[in-house]
Amino acid sequence: MIDFKRLDHVQLCIPVGKENEARKFYTDIIGLVEIPKPKELIKNGGLWYQIADIQLHIGTENEINNSKRHPAFEVSNLESARITLATHGISIKEEIQIPGQNRFSFMDPFENRIEFLEKHNK
Repeated sequence: MIDFKRLDHVQLCIPVGKENEARKFYTDIIGLVEIPKPKELIKNGGLWYQIADIQLHIGTENEINNSKRHPAFEVSNLESARITLATHGISIKEEIQIPGQNRFSFMDPFENRIEFLEKHNK
């Protein structure tokens, strides 16, 4: 049996050489804090971010594959997040609502799907 402790990180991908565009989206628009990559990995390109107690790794690759893969981030004010994204012209996709939370998703500039959710007690 595997004893999982927590989610450590999620990796999304962007095309090679698009770090500045990714930084504009992830740092400037959605407000994530960039953290240094280990020196051994800097040559691979990409960016790392700290989000609460997990990390988001933005890797680079030549072929980007669209799929249902995505990170889901719990936020404390979903409507505020919605307004922030809309202010920057980012389209929101309404997701099927499930009990105990409200949620939506959106695509980053590199076609990575990201979900934001807010949990509630009902």
